[in-house]
Amino acid sequence: MTEAQPFEAGWAAPDTAAQPGIGGTLRARPEDFLVEETPLYQPSGTGEHVYLFVQKQAMSTLDMVGVLARHFGVPKRDIGYAGLKDKRAITRQVVSVRLPGREVEDIPMLRDDRLAILWVDKHENKLRRGHLRGNRFSIKIRDVGFQAALPAQQALERMAREGMPNRIGPQRFGMLGNNHLVGRAIVLTRWEEALRHLLGPSESNPDAQPESRASFAVGRYADAFAEMPGSLGVERVALRALADGATPEQAIRSIERSAVSFFVTSFQSAVFNAVLTAREAAGTLGTLTEGDVAYMHSSQRTFAVGPDELADPEMPARLAAQEVSPSGPMWGTRMRKAEGGVGRLELDALHASGVDEGAIEHFAEIGGEIEGARKPLRVPVTSPEVEGGADEHGMYVRCAFDLPRGAFATSVMASIMGDPSAEEPESD
Repeated sequence: MTEAQPFEAGWAAPDTAAQPGIGGTLRARPEDFLVEETPLYQPSGTGEHVYLFVQKQAMSTLDMVGVLARHFGVPKRDIGYAGLKDKRAITRQVVSVRLPGREVEDIPMLRDDRLAILWVDKHENKLRRGHLRGNRFSIKIRDVGFQAALPAQQALERMAREGMPNRIGPQRFGMLGNNHLVGRAIVLTRWEEALRHLLGPSESNPDAQPESRASFAVGRYADAFAEMPGSLGVERVALRALADGATPEQAIRSIERSAVSFFVTSFQSAVFNAVLTAREAAGTLGTLTEGDVAYMHSSQRTFAVGPDELADPEMPARLAAQEVSPSGPMWGTRMRKAEGGVGRLELDALHASGVDEGAIEHFAEIGGEIEGARKPLRVPVTSPEVEGGADEHGMYVRCAFDLPRGAFATSVMASIMGDPSAEEPESD
């Protein structure tokens, strides 16, 4: 097995040396990046949960939850959503709000230029994470000519045939590209280290809140809090706690549980990406090896791969049809482990991050959320469309496609463009 990429990288663009990308600029403006959620089910029309189909712009999903909680006068825990959506984009998704005894006609008008409610209905249960089929994307690439449409179409059609490497995109790792380092420190209960990554000066992005981060570095927590922009709520909560005399552990625990969970997921994602990069280099994203844990896309269930599975005469066709794919680790206490050479690769990637299974078990024992899961190493890209065009902002190549839940459009675009990570990633 090929060695995994360094953990610190978090996200790395795919190797397009064999088929160079078309280049260009991604997200030149929010309206160039459109995302619409495909619901798992339709609301029934009755129940105490109001379902809203919300369009947002220049706002993260977590910020949207805060706006809706204040608007309806409910705690954030009463608001449900199926998935996180990009901040620097125009996105549409279903959100639920628990409003017992309220009728749809009683819903007050929302006054926020960044949000619009497109329809309202009712349902019996809260919308939970993962309650979506997938997302439809329509993305314009700028600073390219019409001739770039053909290689873009060829790249997208190739991914439709073979599947897309299910690389977890740069937005998972935040504007500083270090969410996974914060998460690793949290898993290792290195609270001061977590705060340094979260609040300290950034080598990769020195222009990010330099005054606040410099104040934090010398222990002026009240000044750092005052200098941190109001839009960075997680950072401000931690700084407020420190300014009030909290210990590093108390400051981390003062952060909303969902944000801490996001940092831990970022750590898991970096290890997953490292394994994916190694499997991609070895050419085994679309093949199964003894010891693999296979992923069935239709049911989202897994099975261990042994000699009998490899000898199954139907397996090559199932792999070719993307019904089955190898999976990678989102490490946790309940994750199904691979065996043999695959298992060693995955364990090596975990150890390369500076974490071992004992640390994960200890984090869970003190109340940390790190159950873990298997994630497919490739995903189907369906209903692809490519066109070249021009508007008042100039020429573009538009790529549209569907992805299953949990897959990143930025990874599709990286395979088409080469490396769109030159843009500043957003933490959503």
